[in-house]
Amino acid sequence: MGSKKPWDQRRIRLQGLLRTVRLEAGLKQTELAERLGSDQSFVSRYERGERRLDLVELEQICAACRIKLTDLVQRYSQQGKG
Repeated sequence: MGSKKPWDQRRIRLQGLLRTVRLEAGLKQTELAERLGSDQSFVSRYERGERRLDLVELEQICAACRIKLTDLVQRYSQQGKG
């Protein structure tokens, strides 16, 4: 009964990718939050999986990290094939 559902692994993969993208952009959580007009806890919560993101928020995060949303989706998809 302790097995994870398939979407749990996908969410974990997305959380890791979002953190990686932020770090590749050379941003601390506080710096990204500032670009988003939010606070550090917002970034922390979605990176830990405590908060889900909608498409608009995801697009804003990508823009703040200077990555295209389509590139993020492609990277996410490629990770799932490995």
